[in-house]
Amino acid sequence: MEKVYIDKTAHVDERSQIGEGTRVWINAQIRENVKIGKGCSISKDVYIDKNVTIGDNCKIQNGVSIYDGVTIENDVFIGPNVTFTNDKLPGAFNADWKISKTKICNGASVGANSTLVCGITIGEYAMVAAGSVVTKDVEPYSLVMGNPARHRYYVDKNGHNVDNEKT
Repeated sequence: MEKVYIDKTAHVDERSQIGEGTRVWINAQIRENVKIGKGCSISKDVYIDKNVTIGDNCKIQNGVSIYDGVTIENDVFIGPNVTFTNDKLPGAFNADWKISKTKICNGASVGANSTLVCGITIGEYAMVAAGSVVTKDVEPYSLVMGNPARHRYYVDKNGHNVDNEKT
């Protein structure tokens, strides 16, 4: 496996850990205590907050911000401009706010411009259609879409419809 590549415009905190073969591209910021596995692609303008964990072979597309409390397992795709949250009751003056954890399981795919409200789990090999707003857990092997995101049909590991419904 090749060494880690970090673009000269990226900022990677020395307290983070990045696995072999991972590439960190233009203007990415990786904060302290982040763990990123092997063979990942961290694209342009990605922000990864402190304490985030990302597994092996993940692709994080341009303009994604991943906040403290998010765990991403292996082989996950996060599309461009996906929005994660980590506070159920945000407010500028809430000194008692608490992080609500979000988990993206192995093989899941989250489409471009989706919003994931914190405190949820996206199941193994689940798919979130582009532009969806996910407010609840997503079952493994389920395709969800819309605002709020709702189950449309079940998929296989490659994202193909296994319910034989028209898409």
